[in-house]
Amino acid sequence: METDPTCAVAHGDALAPTETRTLVAVFASPVADYLIRYGRDLGYRTTLVEPEPERARVPDDEGAETTVLAGLPPDIDGDTDVVVTDHHRPELGTYLRDALALDVRWVGIMGNPRHPGPHVTALKDLGVPDDDIARVHRPIGLNIGSRTPPEIAIATLAGLIADRNAKPGGFDF
Repeated sequence: METDPTCAVAHGDALAPTETRTLVAVFASPVADYLIRYGRDLGYRTTLVEPEPERARVPDDEGAETTVLAGLPPDIDGDTDVVVTDHHRPELGTYLRDALALDVRWVGIMGNPRHPGPHVTALKDLGVPDDDIARVHRPIGLNIGSRTPPEIAIATLAGLIADRNAKPGGFDF
């Protein structure tokens, strides 16, 4: 009987395929803490972008590494997912504009879909074209009714995994 490679990985009988994935969390926040922690568990290289060093905090997991920068790393590539975790910060537009100018796979910003996204005006004020503004995902993550920072991080990461694998998420297979 032939073994399903995915099943073998799930049972610990085989190593998971390694791929280079980067998760950039923009702005230190409780959600960013969980995105970084869980993202590392999922095999992402993680980066926290926080322009105010006193706000920067990185979950302390033994042997885990997270880069902390004041600005977006210029060497991020098409395997990078950028998640903006605070839509109230005044530098929101600048960081989104800079992320959209890089060769990133995915850009999203947290926010309640029942409220207008402040990123749209911020990006328009910076002269970002409508086509680029439309690349910013909001809301982010799967709709699981998440309310707490860990739940929001799980929903976000699950959505990124579904998107990477061209799957709709949810219970439809």
